[in-house]
Amino acid sequence: MLTLEMIQDAQAALKGVARVTPLNPAKSLGKNVYIKAENLQLTGAFKLRGAYNKIRSLTPEERAQGVIACSAGNHAQGIALSATKLGIRSIICMPAGAPISKVEATKNYGAEVVLVPGVYDDAAAEAARLTREKGYTFAHPFNDELVIAGQGTIGLEILEQLPEAEQVVVPIGGGGLISGVAFAIKHLKPSCKVIGVQAAGAASMYVSRREGKPVSLPGVNTIADGIAVKMPGDLTFALCQQYVDEIVTVKDDEIATAILALMEDQKTVAEGAGATPVAAVMFGKVDASDKKTVCLVSGGNVDVTTLSRVITKGLTKTGRITEVATKVADKPGSLIQLLQIIANTGANIISISHSREDKHSDVGACIVSMVLETRNLQHVDDIERELTSRGYTLLDR
Repeated sequence: MLTLEMIQDAQAALKGVARVTPLNPAKSLGKNVYIKAENLQLTGAFKLRGAYNKIRSLTPEERAQGVIACSAGNHAQGIALSATKLGIRSIICMPAGAPISKVEATKNYGAEVVLVPGVYDDAAAEAARLTREKGYTFAHPFNDELVIAGQGTIGLEILEQLPEAEQVVVPIGGGGLISGVAFAIKHLKPSCKVIGVQAAGAASMYVSRREGKPVSLPGVNTIADGIAVKMPGDLTFALCQQYVDEIVTVKDDEIATAILALMEDQKTVAEGAGATPVAAVMFGKVDASDKKTVCLVSGGNVDVTTLSRVITKGLTKTGRITEVATKVADKPGSLIQLLQIIANTGANIISISHSREDKHSDVGACIVSMVLETRNLQHVDDIERELTSRGYTLLDR
């Protein structure tokens, strides 16, 4: 049974192992918004806390046998580093589609990595099989009281750093992080709201809460790979039911916009899962206008190979990049006339395509497609209005 004393004991054990991460105001996101930067934690995510608390509690016999875990990346790195620190063998089952950066980091922390086709739940099944076959101790990434207690130390830190906090917004995958944070906060300051955020494409806890029991989704699809979990644990579900005030969801383009905002405004890199609380505040899913609100940015292990696509999605969502396609007459001067109009609006052309052969084209007409760098959504509207007022027809691409 999880207790406040377990979380306080974990906090004492983590001294010198895990960092006390900063909690700073983020005025650009709102006058009452603060960031708890677990993306600056060792291994780049909060998972080290729960992993170390679990592994330090193993018996000598369990340590000798070795520990196994399943993870999309962050729990893997936490287990690997913790086991290596304590001289214990670690085996990590990871989804085959996990970011290469997370796979390599896990290996570099000293773990043996087993890549499993499918998603997190498939890796979990393989880890369970190896546990039965080899006798390893299984370190569950979220449905374990010792892991939850370790994650709950973040709740203690938040109230120590900002005693006047009125609401804390936390990402949810399997629910281990929010279970620990909510348990700690509600026991120390019951008036403080705890709000969970899930990716709309992996809203297993959101659906489970609505159904009143843990529900398994048929599939998950989100850029927030760290919280792409089909089904929450029974333990984390029960704790969320008791201690979490509300759960909201955010879409992938909103998550991408939040990642971009954190980079530009806070000079910090968050992965998709870590940016979900910021997305919830930015897009009005959580009202931070009147309450001192802490967004828990849970991790920063974003795959750099996908970062450019995420940034592009965020720029598009906020009207910083837009695509325009229209018809022009197939005669000299038509293209330059169009480009002059675009230049006069203040947009910058990133790329342009001019084609006679197109499904939209008529005899005697060409299709011009442009990717433009723009200021904001209002600027995009102004450009489109200017083109239509000059007789250009805008095409869907």
